[in-house]
Amino acid sequence: MDPQPVFSSGLALVSICVFALCLAAIVILAIRLNRLTNKKKLLELKYAELEGKYNQIELENLDSRLNPHLFKNILNSVQSHAYQTYFALDKLANVLDYILYESRKKYVTPKQEVEFALNLIEINKIKLSPLFDLKVKLKVNENEPLYHQHLLAPFISTDLIENAFKHADLRSPDSFISVTFEFNDDTFGLTVANKVSDKMPIKKGKGGFGIESLEQRLKIIYNDHFKFDRFTEDNVYIVHLKIDLLGYKAKMLASG
Repeated sequence: MDPQPVFSSGLALVSICVFALCLAAIVILAIRLNRLTNKKKLLELKYAELEGKYNQIELENLDSRLNPHLFKNILNSVQSHAYQTYFALDKLANVLDYILYESRKKYVTPKQEVEFALNLIEINKIKLSPLFDLKVKLKVNENEPLYHQHLLAPFISTDLIENAFKHADLRSPDSFISVTFEFNDDTFGLTVANKVSDKMPIKKGKGGFGIESLEQRLKIIYNDHFKFDRFTEDNVYIVHLKIDLLGYKAKMLASG
């Protein structure tokens, strides 16, 4: 009997066995890889869910500390200037409506936030001399649809305006506060500038709780759809905020 066919047959059998083992190993690895992929996706979903809950808790915590602080400042302003109490209380009523009703909503319209901020400025004006240089400008296109849509987090403007009245140099003859609201090309903008005292310059670095809480809210809510700059130049403190509401709305719609 010729040994060659036997050898060839044995070699073929070995090759088939090796192929079968490799195929089985590939199937097992594919199954394990699929399980690992599914576990990874599940972990990512759980992480996103936990991150969302954490951010919501952060926002609720920030809001719970923000509203009483704002209300206390307003009452102090009204109390310190009794001769303007009637006018201040009229504006205070509008502010209280915003705090009690609109602030409970996740979003307000830019129009509502601007109107609230203007009332807040009027209340703070009672701290100032009639000769003090206070400039308030509105560069708003009210015909843009997003100006009337609920896309803006409430109280975005509060800390910037309150800080201007708190830290402005009210005694210097060339002192001023400037507040500019903008809404163009579906972008909300707020610029606040004030002259600071030479004796009490604003410290460099991070600000107080108000500014830190505002930055936290902006990052949590708007992520990469906002710009927030603040700096001091020639004893003038300037804060500039811009929020791309069109980009943010598109992101919201895409995420469902």
